[in-house]
Amino acid sequence: MKGLLYYGREQLRYSEDIPEPQIKNPNDVKVKIAYCGICGTDLHEFLDGPIFFPQPGSVSEISGKALPLCPGHEFSGIIDSVGSGVKNFKPGDRVVVEATSHCSDRERYKDEIVNKDLSFCAACKSNKPNCCKRLSFVGLGTDHGAFGQYVVYGEDHILKIPDNLPLDLAALVEPLAVAWHAVNCSNFKPGQTAVVLGGGPIGLCTILALKGHRAGKIVCSEPAAIRRDFALKLGAEVFNPMDYDDPILALKNLLPETEGFATSFDCSGIQKTFDTSLDVLGPGGIAVNVAIWPNVPIQYVPMCLTYQEKLATGSMCYVTEDFRQVIDAIDSGLIDHESMKLLITGKVEAKDAVEGGFMQLINHKENNVKIMIAPNGLDM
Repeated sequence: MKGLLYYGREQLRYSEDIPEPQIKNPNDVKVKIAYCGICGTDLHEFLDGPIFFPQPGSVSEISGKALPLCPGHEFSGIIDSVGSGVKNFKPGDRVVVEATSHCSDRERYKDEIVNKDLSFCAACKSNKPNCCKRLSFVGLGTDHGAFGQYVVYGEDHILKIPDNLPLDLAALVEPLAVAWHAVNCSNFKPGQTAVVLGGGPIGLCTILALKGHRAGKIVCSEPAAIRRDFALKLGAEVFNPMDYDDPILALKNLLPETEGFATSFDCSGIQKTFDTSLDVLGPGGIAVNVAIWPNVPIQYVPMCLTYQEKLATGSMCYVTEDFRQVIDAIDSGLIDHESMKLLITGKVEAKDAVEGGFMQLINHKENNVKIMIAPNGLDM
């Protein structure tokens, strides 16, 4: 099949000779890919990896597979064929795929992995597969992903989409699920207030996830004018922290009656936004870290939580139920198609995806949110 292969840091190559994945297990589903978004994690793998992908000379703990592999984990498509045990899907169904890989997925690859111990880690036993100690993703270390023409994965990861949801917009369900999970981690209640720190792709998706949770005031704090404009169009109030000597006070003055926000979402991952995520909360507020940080310590004063019984937590990717809830929010109109369209700033075929996708996002990130790759052509 045609697609992009990842060999390691700064080694992403187009090929028309990639082995097409085949159904091997009764519960396998083969999906013909329509669109796949380029994720910030894909960019990190390209610039700094392998991170989730196996290191050169090693293999995935989940699948036993080694590089090169097709990246791509934010995708939609149409079912091509199904295994003999699949009951809920048929060829022609329009779907998205929840892309995580964890202990339960090792069963699918038991003939290919060296360590045949199929027992579950503590996180998987606790029904937190997104926190699995072996966590990986199809298209991000486990198996060929959706920068190739086809993906084969287990039925338990597949979800149907509404007939009226275009396939390009459907590829946004995955990044929206990341944001949705983060909002769920904040125990969010309808009508509550929220500040989103950072107007990049996940920050913008968090705005839509908050709308899907029927939020009250949503403020996006972002220094870049172009990203503030995106946030404003999605329905958030925007705030430029560079305009104020004391941005924390200015943000809290937006809610004088509560002395701060009910929730905050750090989608940037720097010391300043971490501090802001805690300081901008009102009494009992909850700060959620959504950003992926480098392995570098930062300063932290515990009393900034203790004094007003604030909470700080993290959010790690998603679970299948997040996908279901996002799809329901889209179907009900809480997350509208027009807002989703604003997030797609480019579409390219796989053969053009390095220069037209990756390098565009690396060199012109302020002008782009999500660039989609269409491995089977833009007219699918």
